[in-house]
Amino acid sequence: MTENTQQQPASVPELPTQYAPAEVEGKLYERWVERGYFTADAKSEKPPYTIVIPPPNVTGSLHLGHAFQHTLMDALTRRKRMQGFEALWLPGMDHAGIATQNKVEQQLAEEGKSRHDLGREDFVERVWQWKEEYGGKILGQMRRLGDGVDWSRERFTMDEGLSKAVQTIFKKLYDDELIYRAERIINWCPRCLTAISDIEVEYQEDDGELVSIQYGEGDETLVVATTRAETMLGDTAVAVHPDDERYKHLVGKRIKLPLTDRTIPVVADTHVDPEFGTGAVKVTPAHDPNDFAIGQRHGLESLTIMDERGVITVHGPFQGLDRFEARSAVVGALRSQGRIVAEKRPYVHSVGHCSRCKTTIEPRLSMQWWVKVGPLAQAAGDAVRDGRVKIHPEDMSKRYFDWVDNMHDWCISRQLWWGHRIPVWYGPNGEVVCVGPDDEAPTGEGWTQDTDVLDTWFSSGLWPFSTLGWPERTPDLEKFYSTDVLLTGHDIIFFWVARMMMFGLYAMDGEVPFKTIALTGLVRDERGKKMSKSFGNVVDPLDWMDAYGSDAVRFTLARGANPGTDVPIGEDWVQASRNFTNKIWNATRFALMNGATVQGPLPEPSRMSATDRWILSRLNATVAEVDAYYEDFQFAKLSDALYHFAWDEVFDWYVELSKTTFFGGGEPAEVSARVLGEVLDVTLRLLHPVAPFVTETLWTSLTGQESLVIADWPADSGFRDEAAEREIELVQRVVTEVRRFRKDQGLKDGQKVPARLDTAGTALAPHEAAIRQLLRLQPEGEGFHATASLPVAGATVALDLSGTIDVAAERKRLAKDLAAAEKEKAQATAKLGNEAFLAKAPDNVVEKIRTRLAKADEDIARIQNQLASLPEA
Repeated sequence: MTENTQQQPASVPELPTQYAPAEVEGKLYERWVERGYFTADAKSEKPPYTIVIPPPNVTGSLHLGHAFQHTLMDALTRRKRMQGFEALWLPGMDHAGIATQNKVEQQLAEEGKSRHDLGREDFVERVWQWKEEYGGKILGQMRRLGDGVDWSRERFTMDEGLSKAVQTIFKKLYDDELIYRAERIINWCPRCLTAISDIEVEYQEDDGELVSIQYGEGDETLVVATTRAETMLGDTAVAVHPDDERYKHLVGKRIKLPLTDRTIPVVADTHVDPEFGTGAVKVTPAHDPNDFAIGQRHGLESLTIMDERGVITVHGPFQGLDRFEARSAVVGALRSQGRIVAEKRPYVHSVGHCSRCKTTIEPRLSMQWWVKVGPLAQAAGDAVRDGRVKIHPEDMSKRYFDWVDNMHDWCISRQLWWGHRIPVWYGPNGEVVCVGPDDEAPTGEGWTQDTDVLDTWFSSGLWPFSTLGWPERTPDLEKFYSTDVLLTGHDIIFFWVARMMMFGLYAMDGEVPFKTIALTGLVRDERGKKMSKSFGNVVDPLDWMDAYGSDAVRFTLARGANPGTDVPIGEDWVQASRNFTNKIWNATRFALMNGATVQGPLPEPSRMSATDRWILSRLNATVAEVDAYYEDFQFAKLSDALYHFAWDEVFDWYVELSKTTFFGGGEPAEVSARVLGEVLDVTLRLLHPVAPFVTETLWTSLTGQESLVIADWPADSGFRDEAAEREIELVQRVVTEVRRFRKDQGLKDGQKVPARLDTAGTALAPHEAAIRQLLRLQPEGEGFHATASLPVAGATVALDLSGTIDVAAERKRLAKDLAAAEKEKAQATAKLGNEAFLAKAPDNVVEKIRTRLAKADEDIARIQNQLASLPEA
């Protein structure tokens, strides 16, 4: 725990009767920013702690996934700042090449224009205008959530500094022969009109058709099957396995390609599986990656048969048809010639779609720029294997290694206008010049710059160091690199994490970009279903913030955050968190009204009651527990520990047990007021990283100090009092057992009952007044008649229930419940005694029946005890 050295003000500000988040949050956040609490100082002698934000798209708005990850990053940063670190949480946005260009193109389409009407330069200027007017909406929403980011260091992947970093690393990779240009098969989106990487392709099961087509004539025929019949127009071979006896006589020969005037060779290739289908496959090198590889091995021609929009460009009858129209037309033409041997429709198969516009992607032979990832991926894998970078949870390492150890060369060029233009110039005589940021681009007649831009992930892969000023050795880079934690969803290990690892190690001479990769799950709805507009279950976190406050949303998200595990969330859980913030508010308000204070040192334990010592012991244990959970990124467990400590132990037990002390006044009340002040001080500090707004408001009212943001994080003082903990556990047992008995007897919560407590010689004796108050037990008084006696925790509580319940009716009700429990026991016992049933029933069914039997036994014992405790009717 922390020693509070500042004096509490003479008069504590009175808190409103209810907490109104909307009246507090906005003003409080702006005060934090204005006072520079989130601004990191590169000259500080404090140890650094750095987190860079996964840059949201400039087109985006805050969704629950953002709110989830931002809450966790903010909690980590706030805690480290309180622990005395120079904490930097660096914000920014990604230019989101395809997504942003699509937004502006849609805007132009509404005006009846296309980007080509404007030309490249004017179109890019239009995108910048759109960005200034509409982009960055999410930044304001981050303030609503309470993100403690350093706004003075906000970056954008297209700003001047980051553009210089992109050009620098491209030139370095190019000079090191790790970037090259080559014609390969790529994933092409006919809607976005650009190449996309493998990781930007989403696969889904689509209904298609599988047609089997006869190639060749007479004895020299083969049957091939395909789901893309239109691509046969670009076939340049049929391939069979070299050991397939059925086709050995055809290998090396040429056969007629239907619907064309061409003949194509039959080649033998070990890629072909002779057990699959007919054992013969059509080869279309320009439109399939496996076929392209076969074509390379056998020197086959690559014929491109469709344009960038997926329109057929060859063979008269089909020329000008969309690829899907051509598919039907080709099948119809083949059918009319009797070449369709078999058709299967619908044929469900996995089809790739553009992750941004959902269009079916088209494999396409294209000249593109590539990163040779072999040595970069090797370094990225080694950094985790040798322990320089930790992946948390550790079992996620396998997914990381599966990717980096089997990574294909990365296609980095995109056929867009918005983005970092590839810094390569082509001369009139075939010259190729790569230009760095300090180089002069070649000028003169015939020199042109490459028209493509770089994949968005190329620039965001530089994020951990480019945002700190690289390639310059800036004070920020010296102070805050390597970053400490990358906290992100496990779904972008491939998109972003691996890219940053490769580029960070390469650009920073082997220095890792982050020391820990903390992977989270994804947010789901309350039934565990993926949130999707098509499912109608998408939630706008701003709606929940409006209704329940940002702290309630944050606490709900943190309480569901088990490492690497998806997070189900429903509105009722946010309501429960709102109730928790209200509980904190009301309990602190009560404490302040009853003199809770942080003024002066804590009294000596000898002056404290067992209740005081118990809560301080539990407080220190909670500090230690929360610290351990933070170090292990166990946000759900630390939030749960804080919830139960604050609500159950502080508010429901300590405050209630202390009421008699407060009402009695004198030194005991003064001691308890100081202890309660300490407990609230530390509890609010512990809660602050996850629920910053309500804790700030309450803590400054309690302590009179400036801000929790810059307060010290609590430390475990080591104080433990096991005897006091055992003593209060006895009190809790008595209160819990008697409350259960009262409920079983149908007594209302506030109904007072005469009682005699026999606590002589037990640790409960000093707590008799508190026990009576908690249980609504009156002194026994004249005419007291004990109708029920409860032995518990070494003491006896005798109750006079005469006049409080209808004994006859209660006996009748309990007798009915007892009969039902005994019937349940008999049925379960019979089933478990039936050997034939046990032999056939599944294990889980048998286990359920055993559980029912145990529950029935428990109910019978409970009801019998209740009956025995009732007075005679």
